[in-house]
Amino acid sequence: MSSKLSFGRLSDLTVPNVGVQTGPFGSQLHQEDYVPEGTPIITVEHMGENRILHENLPRVSDADKNRLNKYHLQAGDIVFSRVGSVDRRALVRDAENGWLFSGRCLRVRADPDILDATYLSYFFGLEGFKKYIRGVAVGATMPSINTQILSELPIYYPPLPIQRQIAAILSAFDDKIELNRQMNRTLEQMARALFKSWFVDFDPVRAKMRGEQPEGMDAATAALFPSELVEVDGREVPKGWEIKGLDEIADFLNGLALQKFPPTGENDLPVIKIAQLRKGNTEGSGFAARTVGEKYIVKDGDILFSWSGSLEVVRWSGGEGALNQHLFKVTSSEYPNWFIFWWLLEHLPEFQAIAANKATTMGHIQRKHLNDAKAVLPPKDLLLRLGESIYPLFESMFQNDQESARLAQLRDALLPRLLSGEVDVSEWAAPQEQGA
Repeated sequence: MSSKLSFGRLSDLTVPNVGVQTGPFGSQLHQEDYVPEGTPIITVEHMGENRILHENLPRVSDADKNRLNKYHLQAGDIVFSRVGSVDRRALVRDAENGWLFSGRCLRVRADPDILDATYLSYFFGLEGFKKYIRGVAVGATMPSINTQILSELPIYYPPLPIQRQIAAILSAFDDKIELNRQMNRTLEQMARALFKSWFVDFDPVRAKMRGEQPEGMDAATAALFPSELVEVDGREVPKGWEIKGLDEIADFLNGLALQKFPPTGENDLPVIKIAQLRKGNTEGSGFAARTVGEKYIVKDGDILFSWSGSLEVVRWSGGEGALNQHLFKVTSSEYPNWFIFWWLLEHLPEFQAIAANKATTMGHIQRKHLNDAKAVLPPKDLLLRLGESIYPLFESMFQNDQESARLAQLRDALLPRLLSGEVDVSEWAAPQEQGA
C-alpha cells in the first residue's frame, strides 16, 4: 500500500456547525403541511442503495421551504436513517440539490478540503462500518442514532486524490446499476401499458366493436380477439373469456418462521425477508439450514409477494435463499409467470389500501383478499400469442436485474479492498485521463 491512511472523528471531518444535522422535529412540519406541487422532502422510505429514490415524494410549499432552510440538502450531502435501519444511507446528487430531509433522517456534510463526499458515502457502505453503527445505536426494539453518535464515528481515509479515484471506480458500478433501474422502469411502463390495454381495458375488443382494426396489432393476432363484450359476475369481459380469483390461477406459498431452522454451518441458505425483497439481495441477512425443504428455497426468477408490512411484488434475482414468513412465493402450473406477475401488480394498489386500513401495527392482507382480486383470463391460444409481445419485456427486466446483482456483488467485494488500501489505485489514471 503506497498511500497512508489518516484517521479522525466524523465531526472533525465535516463542515463546522452544520456537518452533522438532524431533521426538523415533528412540531416544525406536519403531514397536513404537504402540498401537491413544491419542493420534495425525503424520508427513510426514499433512501435506496446510496441513492435517493424519486418515487412518491412528499412536497412542501415555498413558504415552508424557506422557513426550514436549516434542513436544505446540497449535492454531496449524505443522509442517514435516524431510526430503525440506522445503517441505511444515501448520497445526495445534483438532481436533489435544494430538497429537504425529514425528522427521521440525519444529514452529514463532509469538509471538501478533507473528504470526498462520494468516498465517504462508500465508507459508510462498508459492512464493518454498518455493523459498528448498528452496535452503537440506542434502543433495543427500535434502534436509533443521533448527532452525537454520528459525530463520534471513527473514519479512515487516504489523500483526496486517492479518495476521488476510489469513488470514481465504485461509482462506475452504481451508475450502470442505476441505468439498468431506469431501463427497467421504461420496460415496465411499456409492459404494463400493453397488459392494461389487452386484459383490463380490452382495447382490441372495443376497437373491433367499432369496426376498426386494433392498433399496433397484426391481423392474425387481432382475429383472436372477440368483437363482443358480455357480462360475467357483474362485469363486462370479452366473450369467451373467464374470471377467476388470483388464488385460483396461482399457488401462494407462505414462508416459514426460519428461526426454527438454525444454520448448521454447512451449505446454509441466506434468509429472504421483506428487507431483502426491497433491497434485491441478501446482504446482511441471517442464515437458515437447507433442511427447510425444497419448496421453501427461493431461486432467481421466482415471483415473491410480501403480504405484510411493505406490500411489494418482485421477480427475485438476488440468488438462492430461504423463504421467510410474511412472504409468498407465487407459482402457477397453468399460466405463465409474466401473466401472474402483471395481475399481481394490477391489484397491488388495492392490496396496499387494505393493509393501510388495518388497525394493527403491521398492515397486511389475508388469503380471502387473493380470491376477491379477480383476473380476466383469455383463451390459451390468445394468451400464448400475446405473450410473444410481453414476455421479452418481462425477460429483459429480469436480465437487467441479474446484471445489477452481479455488479453489486463485485462492487461489494471490491469495496473493502479499495478503502483499506489493499488494492492500490495511486498509479491508476484518472477516468478523464484514460480517454486522453
